[in-house]
Amino acid sequence: MEYKDIPTKADIERIAAFREPGCVSIYLPTGTVPAEADRARIELKNHLAQAVKHLEDDGIPKTRIAAIAHEGESILEDRDFWRYQSRSLAVFLNGEVSETFRLPNRLGSSCDVSDRFYVKPLLRAVTFPQTALVLALAGNSVRLIRVSPEAPATTVDVPGMPRDVASAVGLSSVSGRTADGRIQGSEGQKVRLLEYVQAIDRALRPMLANSTEPLILAAAEPLIGIFRGANSYQHLVDQVIAGNPEEKTDEELAQAARLVLDAVYAKKIAALKEDFEARIAAGTALVDLSDIARAATYGAVEALIVDIEQRVPGTLDDETGAITLDAEDSPGNYGVVDEILRRSLASKAKIYALRAEDVPGGGVAAAAVRFPV
Repeated sequence: MEYKDIPTKADIERIAAFREPGCVSIYLPTGTVPAEADRARIELKNHLAQAVKHLEDDGIPKTRIAAIAHEGESILEDRDFWRYQSRSLAVFLNGEVSETFRLPNRLGSSCDVSDRFYVKPLLRAVTFPQTALVLALAGNSVRLIRVSPEAPATTVDVPGMPRDVASAVGLSSVSGRTADGRIQGSEGQKVRLLEYVQAIDRALRPMLANSTEPLILAAAEPLIGIFRGANSYQHLVDQVIAGNPEEKTDEELAQAARLVLDAVYAKKIAALKEDFEARIAAGTALVDLSDIARAATYGAVEALIVDIEQRVPGTLDDETGAITLDAEDSPGNYGVVDEILRRSLASKAKIYALRAEDVPGGGVAAAAVRFPV
């Protein structure tokens, strides 16, 4: 059993690629206190019993049903796993695949048995992951704090990070010294601060080399402006946590960072919506679900926005993408939008799972396309 937390896009693509009868997808709200975890554990047990009955009714081989039931029991009996939960839990079982994800966003409870996994609820977690790094920068101290939605804030050990301004002096090639080596006046103080932030930037560079996490600065002037001038990390956030960070705990800074992230993501949604609306007007983006289904089937979807909450019961033709709508939603028939997602993921499209009011065109989906179909 492999336990993971927030899924990567590669995780979602892999899970979405499975296509065989007997795929069990379970979502349920959890919580971070023992009583909530106990309730969620009981709910998962009930979902597993329901899934086994569906599998039996669908004529799935008994050996596979037994394997799925065994993996489900392994999750239920893992006490360490239940000690550490987030806001929601996703479980995927089919006798070969057995994976869980502890998700930061609150999801409804559902149990689906079908010939593929139900992946749409996973997309919200990777659209806006709510993770960040906070650089708490003051003249007498500096610390890097990791912020995540499912765990308390933690201080990150950064090799080579200076302790304060005094320890950084002389670590940079910048010189503001007199002939005898002394630094004098306000100009000398600026040089000291510049040496300090340059040393910090160099220490952070190896750690952030392959990162795309937002970096939020918690500082006061003049360090804010000096750090921005020396910074080499392209994902430094414009908005800062103003004031002396030495007066705030890691968790207080994390709470402030989450508010900054909300603003960052709201700005990204607005820009994304504006871009899609321009592409819709230019004819390079689609809002009609039938057109989107066809484009996804032929690998033409470049970027897809979907309503995270709404289901559209129905199926897509394997060859043409033609939609057949069903009268009502039912277990195992989570339908059209999720299948469009699967096909778009297979062609490496970018996926954005948003609330209904943020979907361009006012429908359940919008798609920017690589070529007309």
